[in-house]
Amino acid sequence: MNAAMLVPVILSGGAGTRLWPVSRRSLPKPFMAMPDGETLLAKTLARARGVRGVDAPLITVTSHAYRHLTENLYARIAPEIAARQRLLLEPEARNTAPAIVLAALWVQANVAADATLLVLPADHLIRDQSAFLDAVVTAKALADAGHLATFGISPTRAETGYGYIQRGAAIADNAFAVARFIEKPDAATAAAFVESGEYLWNAGMFCFRADALIDAAASSCPDLLRAARTCFEATAGASPDAGAGASVQWEAGSFAAIPEISIDYAVMERAGNVAVVEAAFDWSDIGSWSAIGDEIPGDGDGNRSSGDVLLIDVHDCHVHATSRMVAAIGVEDLTVVETADAVLIARSDRTQEVKRVVEGLRERAHATVDSHLTTHRPWGSYTILEDADDCKVKRLTVKPGQVLSLQMHHRRSEHWTIVAGVAKVRVGDDEFLLQRNQSTYIPAGTLHRLENATEHDLHLIEVQCGDYFGEDDIVRLEDRYGRV
Repeated sequence: MNAAMLVPVILSGGAGTRLWPVSRRSLPKPFMAMPDGETLLAKTLARARGVRGVDAPLITVTSHAYRHLTENLYARIAPEIAARQRLLLEPEARNTAPAIVLAALWVQANVAADATLLVLPADHLIRDQSAFLDAVVTAKALADAGHLATFGISPTRAETGYGYIQRGAAIADNAFAVARFIEKPDAATAAAFVESGEYLWNAGMFCFRADALIDAAASSCPDLLRAARTCFEATAGASPDAGAGASVQWEAGSFAAIPEISIDYAVMERAGNVAVVEAAFDWSDIGSWSAIGDEIPGDGDGNRSSGDVLLIDVHDCHVHATSRMVAAIGVEDLTVVETADAVLIARSDRTQEVKRVVEGLRERAHATVDSHLTTHRPWGSYTILEDADDCKVKRLTVKPGQVLSLQMHHRRSEHWTIVAGVAKVRVGDDEFLLQRNQSTYIPAGTLHRLENATEHDLHLIEVQCGDYFGEDDIVRLEDRYGRV
């Protein structure tokens, strides 16, 4: 392969806790739809496709839990890259340094030792693709010269939610040595940075050769590199000898032993060959509901709304409705976010503090921290219609050609009623078809499975009865998706 090949690496899976209640662990920020209806991951994929060479793979680092969400999204919007995409699946989140170093090791083994990585977080918004491509060209030239390149954005305000990069000596047009990295400053310091003209927002995107990053890691974080190599060697499918599978799942035990640290702390702030591209494109990390509101045109009263919303004598508010009518009267400077099972109300200048709500809910083990009423599965999705002490009711959608696992439950029975489509069902040793308005009963302790062998979505209502309805009462004997 071409030694100068540019390989996009998308980092997908950030929790996005400041965008609760829409972003949750089961459907995090990269999979959130923006006001235009497109997800942040889809937008990042479009940018990556714009720079990827014909023969270059496109790598996505994500959680095993998001594998099928990612595959389904890619198949829908970019089916032509299926043969060249590679998913590197993490058993757990351990920050960006393990993700990027393991990606570099994979590229060294499967592409070329000096192939160039372009690292793109999946939860950023960039509109100006042309200016983005220009910045990538500059960053690629820096990487070819042996630099570890990052991207900086000229600040438009004294932002305390971003890190900053101080520019050093000029290297080329719009390219500078990095004098230092600065963590999120207080308001006065941020204002001084903007006033000086010497500082850029740290966009968290990188461009470097695989061998240059590995060499820098060997000097700056040798323990991390050693642990990453151990994980790489322990993982079946990580090397080219294992074939051209579309995904690699890092071995869980050795992955957990890799230090949890960002690539900024582990490498970029310690290396001596770091450069920054002063990018001309617009950029947002969509880090708060205020940033979401900025993407919606305002009305004459300064309000920004999406969904079914009615505002009377309301000023400078952002109202986001997803499942119900939301009406407001006589309020101002509020952010209101409604979902089917949770509502956020905050003063608009305090939306950066939503993370505190998530922390409080996590202390209470509240279900809304992790899951929506609608949960996506490899085979489709289910929506909880009722969740009581003595029963639980779900509406299931099973995609064409998909099948639920062969399973049983100890503490609940189930009753399935077909709403639309045709289901192939196994209950105990019996197999049969169920059509619209037909139903079947599955006693507790009975093996069962459901399959949609048709070309259309299958919809059914599932009524569970018993004394416990947790997902850990599922005993899987066979599963197409590797969940046994």
